[in-house]
Amino acid sequence: MSAPDLTARRYQGHAHAAPAGRAVLDYESRFLRRKVLTLEDGRSLLADLPQTTSLDHDGVLIAEDGSEIAIVAAPEPLLQVTGTDLPRIAWHIGNRHTPCQIESDRLLIQRDHVIADMLRRIGAEVIEVIEPFTPEGGAYGHGRTHGHDHSHSHGPEGHAHSHD
Repeated sequence: MSAPDLTARRYQGHAHAAPAGRAVLDYESRFLRRKVLTLEDGRSLLADLPQTTSLDHDGVLIAEDGSEIAIVAAPEPLLQVTGTDLPRIAWHIGNRHTPCQIESDRLLIQRDHVIADMLRRIGAEVIEVIEPFTPEGGAYGHGRTHGHDHSHSHGPEGHAHSHD
């Protein structure tokens, strides 16, 4: 493999300048520490971050030359979930620790036939779509709800557990 055109060792959640390139990545690909990415213009970028990081849509990788590479959420296969009791439906999705994009009139989740069947049984309408996926971040200061420790207590009994 040839040397990458650019190397980025820093990430920030928003741009400060016009991007010098764009990396269009699906949800799973936006969770990385060290990976060679192909930019829209064909150049390669080595993302070499100090720790595994969830890259958000509209975030930027900072190349060693100071240029900013925009992160763009790629369209991917999803399930659009609607229904008359969307808060209840959202609770069931969250109870299964499923990443979810929450909008005023719909929810978007990754395609999963088991979850789709469960949602239909509780009255949700579920259809397949292809769109960018930008789910809510984790509740404990992390961008993802999996892949790291969430040790905490629930309720007055203080039953501690971990969501690994």
